[in-house]
Amino acid sequence: MMATIESDTTGRRSRCSDCMTQPPLEVRVYDTLDALLTLQTEWEQLLSEFPTATTFSTLDWLLPWWRAFGSGQQLKVIAFFDSTQRLVALAPLSLTNHRVASGVKLKLLRLMGDGSGDSDNLDLPVRPGYESAFVDALLDFLARGDIDWDFCQLNTLPHDSPAAAILMSRLKQRGCRQFTFERPWLVSNLPTSWEAYIGQLTSENRNNLKRYTRRLHRRYQVQIYKCTEAGDLNRCLEDLFRLHQMRWQLRGESGTFASAERRAFYYDLSRALLANQCLEFWLLSLDGKTVAAQFCFRYRETVFLLQEGFDPDHAADRVGFILRGHVLEQLIAAGIGRYDFLFGQSPGKNIWVPQLQHYRNIHFAMRFGRGSLYLRFVNTARDSKEWLRAHLPEQVWTVLHGLNPKRRRAGGQKLAATRDAE
Repeated sequence: MMATIESDTTGRRSRCSDCMTQPPLEVRVYDTLDALLTLQTEWEQLLSEFPTATTFSTLDWLLPWWRAFGSGQQLKVIAFFDSTQRLVALAPLSLTNHRVASGVKLKLLRLMGDGSGDSDNLDLPVRPGYESAFVDALLDFLARGDIDWDFCQLNTLPHDSPAAAILMSRLKQRGCRQFTFERPWLVSNLPTSWEAYIGQLTSENRNNLKRYTRRLHRRYQVQIYKCTEAGDLNRCLEDLFRLHQMRWQLRGESGTFASAERRAFYYDLSRALLANQCLEFWLLSLDGKTVAAQFCFRYRETVFLLQEGFDPDHAADRVGFILRGHVLEQLIAAGIGRYDFLFGQSPGKNIWVPQLQHYRNIHFAMRFGRGSLYLRFVNTARDSKEWLRAHLPEQVWTVLHGLNPKRRRAGGQKLAATRDAE
């Protein structure tokens, strides 16, 4: 493919010219945060026209995430412009070394925000009508080798991502090795009134919400409030960290906020969200002591639950349950249409009549390369594991699964990163 490359102050430029129905898209690679900030206004305009945009595709999320977790990675945000120099699509990527064996590392290309366990709904923002041109230009660019990569993981794409289905089709046409996986996530669609919503709950949960709320107010001086002032953020975040850690430490786990990087990320993220009036950070106190916290944020008509915690000493008071009920009532009154629990399923989430949806993970590599061989190997192993799980007696599978030392080491980390839900 014919291509030209020139330099400018924002990143490397090249031209992809395979699209037959539209003028070729111009491609620019941004590899520093300072360069990326020159795109901020155009980025926000693109998201305003992107139908499945969420907070996770905004710079409010991605910049704090990179500052906290980007060490050891290379920024590779690929931007696509039409003939009028209008930004029409983004592939916000990063490059990192992925250890596959002793002394063997491959170059992993993945979405900016992936890798720490904090991000969901990562996506490839594209203006309506440019999906095919964008995917073709992206794959042409990656095939040309301006970025040295072995395999790519696009994780937690929403099920209705406009680019995802086209990408899978194009990968198949080009003979690339690809594997796709689904991961569950839960969303509660909220009606226009609180009465209509609680009417959807089981009678037991509906009665329990009323009963435990009344009992709590009889026993304590109860305050439920939202953090709305920058001067209160540090105190509220420390309460969240403390409450979340208490539960996991009782289970012998370190807890997700043992990570200094994650705490720094929450401080940085909170300031950005609060400044843009998107933070939904709610806390519940009893007799002046904070015993439950719920960290959420809003984008358009959706509120996303990122993290929460409650004091185990007040588990019998159902403080997490009461706090969520109060928050949902306030959100419905404010006209919010969706409450997104993000990744994972749990009995605590199921109380609130959510609908099951699925993220899509797309892993791919170009033909005949090291990344292609690696993806084939790991997914053959995965298929074998799933076959054993399906055909072995449950007790035998449990014993064999527990013998894996790598899994035992990772189990605590995975458990500690799980988001609380009462």
